[in-house]
Amino acid sequence: MPYTPIVATLGYVLSPDRRKVLMIHRNARPDDQHLGKYNGLGGKMEPGEDIAACMRREIHEEAGIACETMHLRGTLNWPGFGKQGEDWLGFIFVIDSFSGEPYTANPEGTLEWIDLDHLMELPMWEGDRHFLPLVFDRDPRPFHGVMPYKDGRMQSWAYTRL
Repeated sequence: MPYTPIVATLGYVLSPDRRKVLMIHRNARPDDQHLGKYNGLGGKMEPGEDIAACMRREIHEEAGIACETMHLRGTLNWPGFGKQGEDWLGFIFVIDSFSGEPYTANPEGTLEWIDLDHLMELPMWEGDRHFLPLVFDRDPRPFHGVMPYKDGRMQSWAYTRL
């Protein structure tokens, strides 16, 4: 059976002093799979887009800002993550600089600047606690991870860096 994941981006916008990250608190839609959790910004790639264009579009749609500089921190394969068990393949970016003033909310929830030192204290997906340290560490090599999910729960975690 061919692997046909949903391809998506996940971006973490840093404040100009690099001490905070813009997160969305998914608290607006009762039917949201992510309800109550904090997450980065992003979403599904559209036909005709490359992955960087997808990240720029998603950041603009969700936060109202334009990415000035960003870099790929890694990729994540989430087999079974979707509501109906769909597989997801995510490209994880850090947005180092942006222009514009971020929204305070969007249809999915509230946007909040979170101190990087307190990021791991937030309610989030169990699996995010495994890969977020790799997003923000000083190792310049991208990571490439796999994190299978079953019934909404992370089953395992493995990654390599090249």
